[in-house]
Amino acid sequence: MKLLVSILCVPSALLAVEFDREIRPLLQERCIECHGEKKQKGELRLDAKVHAFKGGHDGPAILAGKADASPLFQRVTSTDEDERMPPKGNPLTPAQISLIREWINSGAKWPENATDKAALTDKRLQHWSVQPIRKDFPANATIDTFIEAKLRENNLTMSPQADARTLKRRLHFDLLGLPPSDMSDKSDLSDQAYEALVDSLLASPHFGERQARHWLDIVHYADTHGFERDQLRPNAWRYRDYVIDTFNADKPYDLFIKEQIAGDALASDSRITNHASLGFLSAGPFDFVGQVETKSPMLNRAARALDLDDMVTQTLTATMGITINCARCHDHKLDPITQEEYYRLWAVFAGVKRGDRELDPAESKRLAAEKARLNKELAQTRTQIAKLAGEGFELAKVIPEASGIDVRNGSITKDKFGYHRDIQTNRLQKVPSVPSVLWVFVPSGPKLPIAFKQEVTGIPATSGHFWDTIANHAINAQRSTTLAGTDFATKGHSMLAMHANSGITFDLAKLREQSGLKAMRLTGLVGFGASKEAAASKADFTVFVDTDLKFQKLKLRKDETAALDLEVPAKAKTLTLIATDGGDGIGNDLLFIGDPKLVPEIAETRLTEADAAQLQQLRAKAQKLEKALQAIPEPEKVYAILSDPKPPVIKVQRRGNPEDEAQEVTPGAFSWVKHASAAFGDQNTPEAQRRLALANWITHPDNPLTARVIVNRLWHHHFGQGLVNTPSDFGIGGNPPSHPELLDFLARELMTHRWSLKHVHKLIVMSKAYRQRSTGVMENGSDGKPTLQHSTAPTLRDSSNRLLWRQNPRRLDAETLRDTVLAVSGKLNLARGGPGYRDFNYTEAYAPIYDYITPDKPELWRRSIYRFIVRTTPHQFMTTLDCPDPANFTPARAQTTTALQALTLSNNEFMLQQARHLAERAKTPERAFQLCFQRDATPAELAAAKQIDLFSLCRMLLNANEFVYVD
Repeated sequence: MKLLVSILCVPSALLAVEFDREIRPLLQERCIECHGEKKQKGELRLDAKVHAFKGGHDGPAILAGKADASPLFQRVTSTDEDERMPPKGNPLTPAQISLIREWINSGAKWPENATDKAALTDKRLQHWSVQPIRKDFPANATIDTFIEAKLRENNLTMSPQADARTLKRRLHFDLLGLPPSDMSDKSDLSDQAYEALVDSLLASPHFGERQARHWLDIVHYADTHGFERDQLRPNAWRYRDYVIDTFNADKPYDLFIKEQIAGDALASDSRITNHASLGFLSAGPFDFVGQVETKSPMLNRAARALDLDDMVTQTLTATMGITINCARCHDHKLDPITQEEYYRLWAVFAGVKRGDRELDPAESKRLAAEKARLNKELAQTRTQIAKLAGEGFELAKVIPEASGIDVRNGSITKDKFGYHRDIQTNRLQKVPSVPSVLWVFVPSGPKLPIAFKQEVTGIPATSGHFWDTIANHAINAQRSTTLAGTDFATKGHSMLAMHANSGITFDLAKLREQSGLKAMRLTGLVGFGASKEAAASKADFTVFVDTDLKFQKLKLRKDETAALDLEVPAKAKTLTLIATDGGDGIGNDLLFIGDPKLVPEIAETRLTEADAAQLQQLRAKAQKLEKALQAIPEPEKVYAILSDPKPPVIKVQRRGNPEDEAQEVTPGAFSWVKHASAAFGDQNTPEAQRRLALANWITHPDNPLTARVIVNRLWHHHFGQGLVNTPSDFGIGGNPPSHPELLDFLARELMTHRWSLKHVHKLIVMSKAYRQRSTGVMENGSDGKPTLQHSTAPTLRDSSNRLLWRQNPRRLDAETLRDTVLAVSGKLNLARGGPGYRDFNYTEAYAPIYDYITPDKPELWRRSIYRFIVRTTPHQFMTTLDCPDPANFTPARAQTTTALQALTLSNNEFMLQQARHLAERAKTPERAFQLCFQRDATPAELAAAKQIDLFSLCRMLLNANEFVYVD
């Protein structure tokens, strides 16, 4: 008995479970299959200490000293078969469960072995792309130094240099995206002549147009929102022009990145550049329904999550070639990016939203001040005129922000007129800041309380309860604007516009005080503008003076008018105008009053000579002020970003679910990139400063990715494939470079030459590698005739031409092909910049309709870079030729070969039009060959060409491989 007592009194530490002998083998046998290096269910790894104690997506699985509270122990002891671990095989034995309990309760000691120590070193940090860019290159090193070295290693040599015609075409298409316009000089190109040609093309204003198309692919730019609403972005084009101008000016690439991410935070005198550049962050799709229209907080959070993911993904993918969005739901499976680091980047953009912003805020402020000054002076002048001559007081001039928007600058047309969908039954809205307006309201039944708690009766019941706005404006020409012979689209007329189911009450005492009028009459023309979709709609219009119904027009139909002329006694206190839905319609069309005025009941019969002279002067002054107001331009805007100076707090979302948030994060980036601090402040850091910190971090000279990624993109566009042929994935999931030393050489050249992209372009196109033939060599065959001779050895050793023993023939992309067709037909319109051309008919609707057209007119013959791009309605001609979907990032375009492409080039209406123009321009087969192929026709070609009509020949030439491909 004493012996037993002695054993039970042994200190528990001496009975501690031995981890290496009892726990590690158990984990290896029963757990590692699902929670090891190759597979991590629930993001949990149990193969090494550092991973095991980190836990999975639900947090730590092992709580030292607390077995019963540890998720690991709870799962192995669960009686629920769906919950119990391991899921395969027999459950753990009671003895095994007891070992795990004792191990955890005794402190979960985990002695480190070689595997544990190795796990502390992240092998992913040894990946080639995150190593520093090499600095030590021989002074005489060139691009060809590295290409030829690789070829020698594989017993290959470069192909001979291409002929002068091929090189001219290649340079023009690569640098300008246009064919050569002058091929009269057929002599070979000397090195000096070739370099002079390169310099002239790099200096061309069309260079930026060509290079901008590549960048806009990467940032998935378009001129509409996308998603189901797919609304227009009429001011997005300013960002496109900024990109073109940037490439033409050879702006340093690091500055280009900084301006696009944080241009508004840079110290610069170029306000216009700094705001247009911000179109980068808003270039992608935008869920207008989810972020603006929805009343569901859950849907709004989901849409906002997609928006932030798009901004983060675009920024890091475009500049650093990182597939960052893989870390939204969990730590990146391949690259060393944690989920927390992903959401730290969200925090950088937490205060960023999309929308139109002023291009030059200082200039906009100046224009607004000038407009306010002129309006004030004009109002005072009109009041003086009204007092002197009794001309009346225009109601449309005094309706201010009565419904929460600046109605003085609003439009009364359906596509511009916003309304709030909140249900407001019998709701009155006091307008204390506007003395002349007492109420705006929504009638919803036969009785409606208005000012002074009186009741108005006799109002027809409405078909809805929308809280609508009331606007005033000079009507524009988007809808029929002629009422009773008066064209209200002409200068000087004003409109008071109301949606069905809305009303307004004026305080007549205040209006008399403003106008100087006593007894008055209300005059105007009442009209109803129904939309095309609801031509059968009807509207009712009612006027009350105090509580007395004085005028009513029921079931007013589309474009029907009624004259309004009623007495307003001097003792009257209020004037109420009500528009209601007469049925058979959607209830959202506009009822409007043209030139609504309060005029004197008894006009002055005569004026003194002095009063008449003063009146003439006042009218001349008013006319001058009106002209000055009309001359003030509207502030220029760009579709870019809107900044919240106090961004909301961002939290990690478990599995990327906005409804399941975890810990808060502060703005920052990846800790594994050691070139600069990855912390960008705290929750109080201003929004723009967060973006500026990210931009500086990306463009830091020691960042190993930024320079490598962009020079690889340039290489891709000159050779058809990059040195890294996954241009937006430099991570472990991407492919390694074919010539790593050359990639670093180009990156170092970029940075040491003030980040000049034109310098790198010139290095590439001046190289022997670029100037190689893309085909075999012309040699005499056995019959003595010149034939194209091919060597099979290079093809066998390097069928994909990764070692660059020849140049790659490439098909013209959709935009270049279209521009080339227009160029050879003589119809290309080279007008630069400004809003894009719209080759579609636009119909406003909940989901707008874009109906493509092919009119034969110069404004639609501009370069394709200026095309107005619609996201949800692809252009059939362009899409057939592999023009990318702007909903997606496109670092490299697909190159397909389909029968539909040949049929399109032969039979599309645009191609037929341009073939006719080419025939008219060429006049002869000889000239047609010269224009299309930049060479003379062979005798055999010319003989065959003369067998058919010139129009048919031109159709054939525009569909020929020699036209469609560049060698």
